[in-house]
Amino acid sequence: MAEYGEVYRRAHYYDIAFARDVTREVDFVVDEFRRLARRPLGSLLEIACGPGYHTRGFARRGIATVALDLYPEMIAFAEDKAKAEGLAGIRWIAADMRTFTLDQPVDAAIAMYDALDCLLEAEDVVAHFKNVAANLVADGIYVLEFTHPRDTGLTDYGSFHYAAERNGTKVQVNWAINRPEADPLTHIFEVETVLRVTEHGRETVIVDRAKERFFTAPELVALTKLSQSFDVAGCYGDFVSGQRIDNSPASRRMIFVLQKKRKAS
Repeated sequence: MAEYGEVYRRAHYYDIAFARDVTREVDFVVDEFRRLARRPLGSLLEIACGPGYHTRGFARRGIATVALDLYPEMIAFAEDKAKAEGLAGIRWIAADMRTFTLDQPVDAAIAMYDALDCLLEAEDVVAHFKNVAANLVADGIYVLEFTHPRDTGLTDYGSFHYAAERNGTKVQVNWAINRPEADPLTHIFEVETVLRVTEHGRETVIVDRAKERFFTAPELVALTKLSQSFDVAGCYGDFVSGQRIDNSPASRRMIFVLQKKRKAS
């Protein structure tokens, strides 16, 4: 499993650069669960939670939430943010997304912001799907967010730049500075990223490199079927039910909603 360890371990700087309002995304998951399970969402797992934006968003609504990330540094940072906000009852887990086990199954799981691109082999993706399903209730759902293929594709990864400042600390992240090309057989990019931090009059530059797998929509459908764990319940171009994936400006992301496959009676 490929990860940007040098960037992700610096959770404070990551949070400055990537903090975002996730209210609309939380609304979408709550509505999709009610539509598919015909009851209110009661519990949720955020996979690759990072600073825990979604975890805190669901916890504010009184939903029992579990947050999982590979890096203990991210988990510690996210937990501190939740405590500062007065949010209690969140369970924090540092674990691999392919092999974790929860004490109790949850109603829904989410993996946002291209979290699955670190799973380079088909076997890893299938193992992950099986493991997520094993930790969901019988009518549970799994919501996945990916970059729209228009913005990152097999022929052009693109380049992405993020910059923000908080309390005198300036953070810049330049993603894919090496103009990576995808392996035509594996759909894997090797991507170089630079994290630049300026604080107390001193600049620190951190260079990180990792492999990322690009997923097409048909490939995700095929891997879902191969796992024998989920049915595809919806494919959307944004966090808006009914917004299909297309090339219009309204289609901004690639959202998959999976529902746990029902056992044959």
